[in-house]
Amino acid sequence: MNLDQLHGAVPAFDESAAARAQARWDGIAKPVGSLGLLEQAVVTLAGAQGTDQPAIDKRAVLVLCADNGVTAQGVASTPPEITAVMAEFIANKRSSVCIMAKQAGAESIAVDMGMFRRVDAKGLLDRRSASGTADMTLGPAMTREQALAAMETGIGLVKSCKDEGYQILATGEMGIGNTTTSSAVSSVLLGKSAEEMTGVGAGLDEAGLNRKVAAIKTAIERNRPEQSDPIDVLAKLGGFDIAGMAGIYLGGALYRVPVIVDGFISATAALVAARIWPEARKGMLFSHVSAEPASRAVLAALDAKPLIHAEMRLGEGTGAVALLPLLDMALRVYYYLMTFADIGM
Repeated sequence: MNLDQLHGAVPAFDESAAARAQARWDGIAKPVGSLGLLEQAVVTLAGAQGTDQPAIDKRAVLVLCADNGVTAQGVASTPPEITAVMAEFIANKRSSVCIMAKQAGAESIAVDMGMFRRVDAKGLLDRRSASGTADMTLGPAMTREQALAAMETGIGLVKSCKDEGYQILATGEMGIGNTTTSSAVSSVLLGKSAEEMTGVGAGLDEAGLNRKVAAIKTAIERNRPEQSDPIDVLAKLGGFDIAGMAGIYLGGALYRVPVIVDGFISATAALVAARIWPEARKGMLFSHVSAEPASRAVLAALDAKPLIHAEMRLGEGTGAVALLPLLDMALRVYYYLMTFADIGM
């Protein structure tokens, strides 16, 4: 993937369509701006799709599954084998996100981006980059080429979904140890300490949290990622899931498909994408504020205002699909409420 092509790429975000959508909101017979962030979400949909008549009838959540070598440092409360187990559940439509996605009228699509163990499941897309990343405390988690390839895979997933008629995508992930990689990446990109950006993840005790912070510090000191080069940071400290999601956000902008950001890990990938190509940020929709302590810092860096404050921390894309019913309601008002002109005002 030639990243230089992104900076001059079109169509990306359509400011004219967004302005027309805002004008329609302002003409609807209700107090101006009274639906708040719901109105802004529809404006974002319009700009991302390039039309003031956005539609999200066909939707999917892409759940990227990958393993992380840093789990060898005892940074997770569950063994890495769980990644493959959960990936199989997701592929067979038996996980939390699948149940929630079905309720929201969305397809759940599981993708193997690079797990330690292959999973033989009919519903799992094989986009493996390798059998997990390397242990970032010993050296780079990925080569730069691997990181770029995983990003290109994410872009390709968006293209395939666009070709199949999907109008909106949500991001999700499954990978033991990926709050560690996300904390490491966001720590460097935001210039904050490992202590500030690291939480207990899926349930670490105090000793486990200390190991996690120590592993992040060691990885940063050993690899010396360049803060001004988001791909370098991603390759040295990230994971195949984060790289793939960053590609999905870039692909969303390239192919005019709005993308919903899930929690902390998804938002970290969004931060990487925005640092690579700021235009990609415009078509992102932010679903919720994760319970992870670094979540608010990453969202603030993205100037994001998520609609859901529910202290969720499950991952898989559950927060992202929870936004879909709210978008449906906002679009119903946008299309069907009378305008001031209709009532002669």
